[in-house]
Amino acid sequence: MDFDFAIRGTVIETRRLTLRHWLLSDLEDFYHYASVPGVGEMAGWAHHESLDQSRVILEQFIRDDNIFAVVHKVDGKVIGSLGVHSVPHDLPKFCRECPAKEIGYALSKAYWGNGLMVEAVLAVNSFLFRETQATILICVCSVTNQQSRRVIEKAGYTYARTFQRKRDLPGPEDSFEYMLKKEESTV
Repeated sequence: MDFDFAIRGTVIETRRLTLRHWLLSDLEDFYHYASVPGVGEMAGWAHHESLDQSRVILEQFIRDDNIFAVVHKVDGKVIGSLGVHSVPHDLPKFCRECPAKEIGYALSKAYWGNGLMVEAVLAVNSFLFRETQATILICVCSVTNQQSRRVIEKAGYTYARTFQRKRDLPGPEDSFEYMLKKEESTV
């Protein structure tokens, strides 16, 4: 079951990151990581071909107000995004009436392998379970996306099922769905 969620100025601090709403001034940083081949494709969208394309998407992020900008504290750059979305598919029967959100993310290739996205996902999990009505969080990744799978598992999610998910890229792809229940989290 979906529920309303908006960032509305929420700022989440971790040891190495700040998660906050997007600003138009983040455009260069956004384009810098979103234009690198392989970054978007891992998340199900094609990498950006132009600054104008990034601007349109950034403006949508700002309007929708459900995607955090992930800022690296050391250099002050936006290095990724972490979204809190409505679950776009049917959940298993036992949890269809539970307040649920789907977590999705992308991270600059230059920062892969440092545990930064695990840190961000853990912080958002905690925030959602403490500050919203969420009782179930979902993360989905393609079966070929081993990096995201490791992030999801390190963030405490457990495998739920494999299914075909439609992506922005051509055609559906087999995807793993992972769940985290509030009562099983470390919040």
